[in-house]
Amino acid sequence: MRALLPCSLVVGVLASLALTAPLAVRAASEEPILRPEDVRPGMKGYGLTVFRGTEPERFDVEVIDVLHQFQPGQDLVLVKTDHPRLQAAKVVAGMSGSPVFIGGKLLGAYAYSMTSFPSEAVAGVTPITNMLAELRRAVPPGLWPSEGRAPLPERPARAERKKASAALEASPASPLRFEGPVDQWTPAAHRAQVAQRLEPAANVGGVARVTTPLMVGGMSDRGLRDLAEVFAPFGIEPYAAGTGGGGRDGDANLTYVDGGAIGVTLASGDISLMGLGTVTHVVGSKLCAFGHPMMGSGNVALPTAVGKVLWIYASQQRSVKVGEPVKPLGTLVQDRPSAIVADLEKHAPQFPVSITVKGAEGAPKSTWSVNVTEDRFLGPQILGVVLRQAVAATVAERRDLAVRVEQRVTIEGHGTVSLVDEVVTATGTENLDWNAADGVRLVGQVLTNPWEQRHIERVEITLSVRYERDAWRIRGVSLAEPRVEAGGTARVNVLLEPMYGPTVTKTVLIPIPASLAGRDVDVEIGNGSELTVDRPAPESLAQLVANAAIAAPPVRSLGASLRLPSQGVLMGPHVARDLPPFAVDALRPSSSDFGPSPLGARVDVIVPVEHAVLGRDRVRLSIKPKQHP
Repeated sequence: MRALLPCSLVVGVLASLALTAPLAVRAASEEPILRPEDVRPGMKGYGLTVFRGTEPERFDVEVIDVLHQFQPGQDLVLVKTDHPRLQAAKVVAGMSGSPVFIGGKLLGAYAYSMTSFPSEAVAGVTPITNMLAELRRAVPPGLWPSEGRAPLPERPARAERKKASAALEASPASPLRFEGPVDQWTPAAHRAQVAQRLEPAANVGGVARVTTPLMVGGMSDRGLRDLAEVFAPFGIEPYAAGTGGGGRDGDANLTYVDGGAIGVTLASGDISLMGLGTVTHVVGSKLCAFGHPMMGSGNVALPTAVGKVLWIYASQQRSVKVGEPVKPLGTLVQDRPSAIVADLEKHAPQFPVSITVKGAEGAPKSTWSVNVTEDRFLGPQILGVVLRQAVAATVAERRDLAVRVEQRVTIEGHGTVSLVDEVVTATGTENLDWNAADGVRLVGQVLTNPWEQRHIERVEITLSVRYERDAWRIRGVSLAEPRVEAGGTARVNVLLEPMYGPTVTKTVLIPIPASLAGRDVDVEIGNGSELTVDRPAPESLAQLVANAAIAAPPVRSLGASLRLPSQGVLMGPHVARDLPPFAVDALRPSSSDFGPSPLGARVDVIVPVEHAVLGRDRVRLSIKPKQHP
């Protein structure tokens, strides 16, 4: 554990400092501190925060009293605050972390409020002693791309796999790892698990965290609603703002100061997401801020930026600072109960996303370039929201659409995977689930995989749009023959109805296994892309990536599926769909858990057609025994 760096005290501060005068930069100062046990009601002091621009200003503070053991191992000091702007705004989201000084000593950070509808400016102060303890906390190895991430063995013994899995789950570097088969990862499932595991940022005995506002640039109202769903478990609220100035004259010399604005940047570029708060104390190349967690994620690696406050919007319900990032600098490395900690010498991993929309003639914008945090929980969630936003801004139509989504995901050490999704809709793109896109799912699977920590090098997405109903709807199905001989072929006629014009009939030929003699079975008919693709259960990241590259049937196809009463197995790349029970038992190992994966036995048939297929239907087959000559 590294001790605080010694340095000289800042000298020459004028005693008659004006209310709005700029403060001297304390890049590596160790302030005298005031412990909660030494605080008495009526003590007076001041706080520092940015009301507008980048320079902190003073506001007056008077101690009310101390809440002892407000949280485990942490007291909370209640204070009254006074400033011309606070007289209107009361408690302000984005002021979290504003340092409070009593008698020239640093007490802690403005961090909590008493109510969501404040009638007076009263705040709770997190003691600096708790925050400095988090600042000194070491970051475990393996969190950074440059630190040599050796993969786990691809086929460890059962005991070793359980031990490694338990260690990974307990590690503070991966508190939000997806639980369950990694090849079944979805953003919705991951978000639901996080919501169950996190304590909500709600009132605790009448006192609540001051909300962390998420400054959102380049998104519509629908994008804000999507983000509100993603960040609801963390008590973070999105607000429409700007994407950041990208650097202006004088920004190059900006750095973090006590009371200055700090942003945690989750996305930047044409779309920007930044959690806004205040720096409490800078010590050497590190700083602590907020006075409460941002998301409670423990060890993290999220980009940070020097922020600029444009205005404080005053509201009876919740006042909020509106700001933007002006200079990327450092990385959030700790997200703990009493503080967030940033390291100015670290660089957080991000992945670039490019989105191009073709076919939307006249759209004011058809390309997007966004850098997204590689955080294993937030990265894929944000990618899905960005993709939806690009579509909504370009083809926000309530009409017939056909969209082809080509995705290329490049993974460090594993090359580029090309994926294609196709969407046909009669009601526009408003209700389409873009989180279900194969590229979004693959990013989530890679970032949460338990074998290797690998960087997403880039994501490239091209959407080709056509304004037409490129689809046939299943009107009905019928049998060419009422009974089918076992071992023969069933002919199923599918009646397809276009939007305009006469109906079309397509015939699907289905081979009938001899084992079905004397049975009645159902055949499901629908879109071929809805049929399950048999892939081996991944036991390495390489296998997971290989599975993703196995193309599903095209959306322009008919799919027929005949369920069998027997069982099948999947062994590596090999599939045995119809096995008797004794064969399945013989293939199951007795001394290892690395055996074949069971499959529901079935016969699948894919028939390419000219248009996408909508709807489902079924027909029952009666199988007669094979007639011998």
